[in-house]
Amino acid sequence: MKPFRTVILAAVACGLLVPGCRSQSRGDVTIGVSMAHFDDNFLSMLRNAMTDHARTIPGVRLQFDDGQGDVGRQLSHVQNFIAQGVAAIIVNTVDSAATPKMTRLASEARIPLVYVNRQPSDAALPDKVVFVGSDEIEGGTLEMEELARQMNYRGNVAIMVGELASNGARLRTKAVEDVVAKYPEMRIVEKQVGNFQRERGLDLMNNWLTAGRSINAVASNNDEMAIGAIMAMQQAAVPPGKILVGGIDATPDALAELAKGTLAVTVFPDARGQGTGAVDAAIKLAKGEKLGSNVWVPFQLVTRSNYQTFLKQ
Repeated sequence: MKPFRTVILAAVACGLLVPGCRSQSRGDVTIGVSMAHFDDNFLSMLRNAMTDHARTIPGVRLQFDDGQGDVGRQLSHVQNFIAQGVAAIIVNTVDSAATPKMTRLASEARIPLVYVNRQPSDAALPDKVVFVGSDEIEGGTLEMEELARQMNYRGNVAIMVGELASNGARLRTKAVEDVVAKYPEMRIVEKQVGNFQRERGLDLMNNWLTAGRSINAVASNNDEMAIGAIMAMQQAAVPPGKILVGGIDATPDALAELAKGTLAVTVFPDARGQGTGAVDAAIKLAKGEKLGSNVWVPFQLVTRSNYQTFLKQ
């Protein structure tokens, strides 16, 4: 049996850290993490970054659940985490429109909530609710400005849009449209949804090539769709560089395409910085520290001239 003083100290420590401590065992601080997908390349990098960082912090344990692209499943994750009495919750949301309900549930339970990578749609975030991520407008702007430069500010642009439920996809697309609108000799000739998937990017590009669409550049909301476009062009024997392709995420596969000269540009959103920042924010909020509503992680432009800098990120 533990000495009475030890039990009291443990109870006090638990009470200071988290409103509901019943899920904590062996003195661990458990943070529930719901990811939109486990099988997405960038989100895998984000999840690995959270895991690696948590391992460096004694007593912190992450409990991951896969949303599998299902809003209802993700909402159940949040409800289960609350029922377990976790110290904090991290959500990489499936659908930004669903975040107000998650925010309300966590706030009513007095459990800190951190949204990571995909920005919530809440008009304003209450205390103990924080977004950690990058400004998606900045990402789309960097991508399209570099494509425009390489196009000599003239030509036709096709846009591959990510999941419509993703606020990030909408903002990246708007940024691309805004950049194209700046230049009189550029115009958007195609804009279709590819759901952030390589296979869908391949299908879209195949369809455009088969239809004989005049396209000078493809601005993809992420690297996976961009790589799909590159694969379609290779299958159709389109020479590298004839149609410029841009992406966002700076995944290892995208950096390999940059090295080969098949990808014109990508943008680095720093998955490690976002993952580390999300875990740190969750721990600080659980300890009662005050944070601003947004913790921004800057985007960085990646081209053939500097891609090697990002190989070990």
